Amino acid sequence: METPPPPPQQQQPRKRGRPKGSTNKPKEDRERDSHPSGGATSRKRGGAGGGKKAGGGVDEKYAQWKSLVPVLYDWFANHNLVWPSLSCRWGPVIEQHSHKNCQRLYLSEQTDQSAPNTLIIANCDVVRPRIAAENHIAHFNEEARSPYVKKYKTIIHPGEVNRIRELPQNKNIVATHTDSPEVLIWDIEAQPNRQAVLGAAVSLPDLTLTGHQDNAEFALAMCPIEPFVLSGGKDKYVVLWSIQDHISTLATDTQKSVGSAGSSIMAVNNPSIGARGIFQGHEDTVEDVQFCPSSSQEFCSVGDDSCLILWDARVGPNPAVKVEKAHNADLHCVDWNPHDDNLIITGSADNSVCLFDRRSLTSNGVGSPIHIFQHHKAAVLCVQWSPDKSSVFGSCAEDGRLNIWDYEKVGEDTETPAAGLFFQHAGHRDKVVDFQWNASDPWTIVSVSDDCDSTGRGGGTLQIWRMLDLLYRPKEEALAELQRFKDHISNCTSYQA
Repeated sequence: METPPPPPQQQQPRKRGRPKGSTNKPKEDRERDSHPSGGATSRKRGGAGGGKKAGGGVDEKYAQWKSLVPVLYDWFANHNLVWPSLSCRWGPVIEQHSHKNCQRLYLSEQTDQSAPNTLIIANCDVVRPRIAAENHIAHFNEEARSPYVKKYKTIIHPGEVNRIRELPQNKNIVATHTDSPEVLIWDIEAQPNRQAVLGAAVSLPDLTLTGHQDNAEFALAMCPIEPFVLSGGKDKYVVLWSIQDHISTLATDTQKSVGSAGSSIMAVNNPSIGARGIFQGHEDTVEDVQFCPSSSQEFCSVGDDSCLILWDARVGPNPAVKVEKAHNADLHCVDWNPHDDNLIITGSADNSVCLFDRRSLTSNGVGSPIHIFQHHKAAVLCVQWSPDKSSVFGSCAEDGRLNIWDYEKVGEDTETPAAGLFFQHAGHRDKVVDFQWNASDPWTIVSVSDDCDSTGRGGGTLQIWRMLDLLYRPKEEALAELQRFKDHISNCTSYQA
């Protein structure tokens, strides 16, 4: 067992997302403001004229990463966002072809009130493995929108979209968190497409979940077994709902009305349901929640009180197990291994990821992780287990990195910079606020960064990528393929001679 690392000394961790009341501007407006004469053009982030930090210095690490894209990735797509998005999620596959799948993608637009905040539904072409040519992934413009990502529908959201989660039983149903106590449920296909213009009426959710007494901004999860929803908030509560309590309202009425601009979420014609259970045990804001993969009645939560709590709704509203000092700082994220119910990972403002076994969570009254994964240089914002291999998980952080770990590699004599780390995605230029593995396309990931700090112009970057399969396949299998390729080249050379 390992002792959590001490908290960073340099400064207090920043809260996730953009500070409330900040003046977000789309990149085009910021570029005009910085060059009022109109005679200067915007700096590109990468490519021949890019690779620069906000201060103008050459970002050598990014330039090095970009040069290695054809070597490290089977597929890569970069999509510039005018407005930042704090969440990105995969929706259902809608078309399948020999060389690609077309799949829904959910993201958002977090604006400065000069335009409505929106929930965006896009169609994404996911290229199948070993299809993309080297020149297709090696040459991309960081300031351009990807041809692989096309907007399909816009929902005008009542407030900023802080978190998006899809219902596993029907990925056309999504839940969102905003700066309010309610959780909003949307039927994506039934909702009308809207024009995001200033003063436009907000879209009405198909269902509103009530139960929190204060804002619930980030902690949100959907159950993989039943249509249950879990949330946490500033009221220190963990709240549980079942969509089945009002399932008849979903996907039945395609004629959706909209409220007046600035109307309350709790509109008269907006159905709502109360909680099935409210669970109390945290002493500060609940930052993330997650269901046990094999049970709709068991779940866990983490918060700013540095605690990891396991709950069992069958027992009652009090914690089943409470892990004090799971980290030495705020906990931002948690995920439960879908392949092994005993394994839980947590990410924290202390820059680390902890792996816990729920059979032995504590020692001497405090958290006792199996292993502490350390390589991030700033607060960890999101963690998620891979759906493709039980020992692999990812973590993203405010340092702009998305790390892929394999706990089975801990203890191996390798040349990696950190124990268990076997891949680092360095394509983002600012804090990576969310990512998700694609359960419908093995080893494919979507990730999003909020680029305000690095560019000074707002906006964000969405990236969809898949590492080269030689990096994660068994070593002997990968070496055998490389040997066959080497032999093929030798035979071709001999034939030409």
